[in-house]
Amino acid sequence: MIDTIIERLGALFVESLHIEAPPPETDLFESGTIDSLQLVELLLQIERRFGVQIALESIDLDNLRTLGRIARLVAAQSDLPKDEPQPNVTALRTWRARALR
Repeated sequence: MIDTIIERLGALFVESLHIEAPPPETDLFESGTIDSLQLVELLLQIERRFGVQIALESIDLDNLRTLGRIARLVAAQSDLPKDEPQPNVTALRTWRARALR
């Protein structure tokens, strides 16, 4: 399951962020693969494509450092019941707008 999520994340990087996805255990921040604005876009796309909700107040950057860690986070979140609320895209857009200021 994790490998499938990593493949889908790789496609997300190419299609939405327009960058080549690094190997699964490459640190996205230390390698300069993504910056803070791209991180916000990545979170939005993860919520949209995987149907998971990542609460802003519970974001731990360590869980977002590599594709492997992101895949494990998505796998853990996707075990939620189907009647969970839809992703909070509005909150992520607000967070992104504040980051752009």
